[in-house]
Amino acid sequence: MMTLTWNYENELAYPNGYFYNEEKNEKKGLKEKGFEFINEMERLGIIIDVSHLSDDGIYDVYNNTSKPFIASHSNARNLCSHQRNLTDDMIKKIGERGGLIGVNFYSSFLNNNYKSSDISKIEDIINHIKYISNIGGINCVGIGSDFDGIDCPLEFENSSNMQLIYDKMKNSGFKEEDIEKVFYKNALRLFKELL
Repeated sequence: MMTLTWNYENELAYPNGYFYNEEKNEKKGLKEKGFEFINEMERLGIIIDVSHLSDDGIYDVYNNTSKPFIASHSNARNLCSHQRNLTDDMIKKIGERGGLIGVNFYSSFLNNNYKSSDISKIEDIINHIKYISNIGGINCVGIGSDFDGIDCPLEFENSSNMQLIYDKMKNSGFKEEDIEKVFYKNALRLFKELL
């Protein structure tokens, strides 16, 4: 699995412009070398990760590949308007392709009212899981916590407390089968299919 960019432009593609306020990057996608890379990645069986990629970059991946791809740590833009989050159309396309969206726990990606220093709440994580599953289907949702990349406090201490998300999903009406899909079965299905 490989992402094509992080927070800054590189030889492959343009990122979303959040970190340096470059909204114009949303209209710039993959570069020539980026198109070469995604073709070679598919040939080699490397899963393409579109998190951090500009909007047009995500569509470039969709329009120029045939295999499922992932957004490893991105949320729903309709719930939180952060540029790093995915539009409904992107969610649908990833779901239709059989891909995966890992819900990110970063507070600024969960709720428009949060600052990056605010506590990430389990309720907001569940809201994104519900929303993405309603738009793209339950088979396209996973956990993309970004524990190694986020610096905001969480309502739970670390990954040893993931049971709290499980409990909240159960109490919110998710079926056991669907909770298992979100926690690991969707990712396992994708890895078995592509690797």
